[in-house]
Amino acid sequence: MATLTAADASELFRAEPQKYLDVGAGDVAYRTIGSGPDVVFVHGWPVSGATFRTLLPHLADHVTCHVLDLLGAGSSRFDSDSPLSIDQHIEAVRRAVDLLGLQRFSVVGHDSGGMIARHALAGDSRLTGMGLIDTEQPHGLSWRFKVFLANRRVPGFGSALGWLAGQPRLRRNGFVLGDAFVDRSLLDGEFDEFFLRPLAADPLRRAAAIKVLRSFDPRYVQELTRLHRHITVPVQLVWGEQDKFFPVDWAREMVDTFPEARLTVIRGAGLFSHEERPSEVAEALLPVLAL
Repeated sequence: MATLTAADASELFRAEPQKYLDVGAGDVAYRTIGSGPDVVFVHGWPVSGATFRTLLPHLADHVTCHVLDLLGAGSSRFDSDSPLSIDQHIEAVRRAVDLLGLQRFSVVGHDSGGMIARHALAGDSRLTGMGLIDTEQPHGLSWRFKVFLANRRVPGFGSALGWLAGQPRLRRNGFVLGDAFVDRSLLDGEFDEFFLRPLAADPLRRAAAIKVLRSFDPRYVQELTRLHRHITVPVQLVWGEQDKFFPVDWAREMVDTFPEARLTVIRGAGLFSHEERPSEVAEALLPVLAL
């Protein structure tokens, strides 16, 4: 039986972080739990490190989990003038690892966090393994992702997204947030508490999320094939079978772009496969993380 309960894991993200890491443009929030080999967790957009709360009970007895809140998300410290962008997030991950003094570690990245982790850590001699959950693929951008990105520069997009995030019925629409889950009821409860409510109610955090989204450039995806050749550690890909944003067929093609990688497909899960099927995702990741 896991010693960390799901309730305890959630409380970890309701409490103040244990530490802040000055990454130049602001302070990344940092929480650690567990024992064993070190693992750094990098979240995607528009969530925070709290998205990994579902995995922690299945991992903390085996590995030491270092969970980051990138600038603009969760408990991070920033202001309206902070230069938030994908490039800044990449540099922040590198800086955080240095500040933590980790000499040997693996990394788990979800969604854009997986892309950021690859850009930040490909070729890092301290890296021992990598877990990538439903993230960008060298194949390119899916039509679903392109549709979402096409709206990001429309005037009022941020306000509209914030309003929709606060409307439980409307946000379940597939073209709003519903396609992120197979079980759309998971948009309520803790997902609402940790991610959607702040997006709807906090103008500073909403503006930060939009600033990061608008910094996304296709070049980050175009460079992945090159980066993958430099990731010589074991890589575990974990994919929701019904991920509408990053198609599982493209994930199958991505396996061969790494020197050493394997793919585990999670049935009954979408983009947030680790929130829908945390025990299965953790089981797939552990052999790579506990090296």
